Amino acid sequence: MAHRAPSGRAPAAAPAPSRRLARRVLVLFTLSLSCSYLCYSLLCCCGGPAAPRARCAPARSAAAAKKLLQKSRPCGRPPPAEPPGSAAPARRPREPPAPPARSPPGPARSPPGPARPGAKRLPQAIVVGVKKGGTRAVLEFIRVHPDVRALGTEPHFFDRNYDRGLEWYRSLMPRTLDSQITVEKTPSYFVTKEAPRRIFNMSRDTKLIVVVRNPVTRAISDYTQTLSKKPDIPTFEGLSFRNRSLGLVDTSWNAIRIGMYAVHLESWLQYFPLSQIHFVSGEKLITDPAGEMGKVQDFLGIKRVITDKHFYFNKTKGFPCLKKSESSSLPRCLGKSKGRTHVQIDPEVIEQLRDFYRPYNIKFYETVGQDFRWE
Repeated sequence: MAHRAPSGRAPAAAPAPSRRLARRVLVLFTLSLSCSYLCYSLLCCCGGPAAPRARCAPARSAAAAKKLLQKSRPCGRPPPAEPPGSAAPARRPREPPAPPARSPPGPARSPPGPARPGAKRLPQAIVVGVKKGGTRAVLEFIRVHPDVRALGTEPHFFDRNYDRGLEWYRSLMPRTLDSQITVEKTPSYFVTKEAPRRIFNMSRDTKLIVVVRNPVTRAISDYTQTLSKKPDIPTFEGLSFRNRSLGLVDTSWNAIRIGMYAVHLESWLQYFPLSQIHFVSGEKLITDPAGEMGKVQDFLGIKRVITDKHFYFNKTKGFPCLKKSESSSLPRCLGKSKGRTHVQIDPEVIEQLRDFYRPYNIKFYETVGQDFRWE
């Protein structure tokens, strides 16, 4: 028979095993959750591959990411503010080097040659006359001087080519240094009416050289040169006179008109003082070339370098020649047209022409202050 407990007392109950198990599970779950949170925090802040950084902080450049790896801080927390003036300047990313400079597109240029010394200048001195007076000899002789550069050809700028302009004229000149003088020769300038004004307009300081010769001898030489080119021209007598019996000289013939030096000189003196015009004796240029060239050098303001040692007299030509150099005995004479034999002229014709030129010669002597002794 079953026995019942007394009615006033309840029996003592032992602790249930299920409650202890629940507590253990709760502790383990809490530890597991804490460990997960700790791992998550470490992976987020240290940049592990399993935790993308985009969730913790905004995207940064590679340089900023490297800086974050060096300085660890809690995720999502802004960096501590630094006192003013203590922060180092932010580093800028290095820029790639600039590419080498390129020359502008264009045709390939060949390497420049050696620069030529000096410059082309307008002439400071001009041999303006006269034809068949000895102008070529003066030019060749003065070119020996190291301080002179001369144009070899006759440019005829101030009488035939003036419309081409001064730059064209300058382009013809040889290159000269600052210490050198540029010289050109065109004998027809002396009898060109416009030449004095045109040269003055170029430079009022231009020095003028005029080589003069006995006008009768000069006219015969002029005729001889023309006859060698045109053998069918009239005789010298026929061209010189309008009426020989009356002694009327034809001044329209160029060979006669050139020798009227006093007439042509008047035009030049309207623009240039006599001190800027040097007259060379064509006769003394043959008998005493060194003496005449010494005066030319003085007029140009250069040292007397050309002396007797530079000349050799050619008996065949009857004309002085230049020595090529002191070490060579071979002379350098003027061209074949220089020193040619003159045609024979009737002595009475020569005397008539002397009478014609006499008053012009005397006036010329008085004007230039020099007696050339053509009488």
